[in-house]
Amino acid sequence: MFRLAYVPGVIPGKWVRIWNERLPDIPLTLTPVAAGEAADTLRAGGADAGFLRLPVDRTDLSAIPLYTETTVVVVPKDHLVAAADEVSVADLADDIVLHPLDDTLDWEGRLPGRPANERPATTADAVELVAAGIGLLVVPQSLARLHHRKDLTYRPVSGAPESRVALSWPEERTTDLVEEFIGIVRGRTVNSSRGRRPAPAQEQQASKAKSGRSDAGGARRKPAAGKPTGKNSRGGGTGGAKSGRRGKPGRRS
Repeated sequence: MFRLAYVPGVIPGKWVRIWNERLPDIPLTLTPVAAGEAADTLRAGGADAGFLRLPVDRTDLSAIPLYTETTVVVVPKDHLVAAADEVSVADLADDIVLHPLDDTLDWEGRLPGRPANERPATTADAVELVAAGIGLLVVPQSLARLHHRKDLTYRPVSGAPESRVALSWPEERTTDLVEEFIGIVRGRTVNSSRGRRPAPAQEQQASKAKSGRSDAGGARRKPAAGKPTGKNSRGGGTGGAKSGRRGKPGRRS
């Protein structure tokens, strides 16, 4: 069994599908985790690998950055921002911008807009407050899609920090199955030299085929000593020395 953790907003479906096609005998189980708990879940052995959001302490975790998300602001459909194709952080200065406790963006102390009286516990709670007209919310685009509502929309925000998604796993537990999943995520083909090792029986067959010793390979055998290697109409071996030498005809007296 291979256990894969993933944070909200990440959709691992395409990689899971490839896994099931290549390794149908090894089930893959999905474990949803909160963004702030993903690294600790991997360290505690709760999953073999996981999709999380950077940054992450790489002292004991390996990580392969996969992609960077667009940052958007979630607003009611009748808000002025909805009329623009894109806004900047400065455009949000007069609005209340909610900052949930599970925020995945690293603002480095420069939060946009005006702060709310309280911080929502989760992004989902913040979305509900946006729908109630309490304020706006800046999040990675995948989270805006995850919490989509018909009465809300979102627009890209320039000048805001971006969220990077990575595949991570405990460095000391880089197993063959972890390597297999890394190959899938990186787009290696099933015949890649860094893919899964063949079974012992397959290795033996490959070795025999390479050395030319396979019973079904039709390998040539050296001729036995003393036996001719080809036919000759004069009885000698092909390419061999002639049996006699013609002399010059004698003179007639």
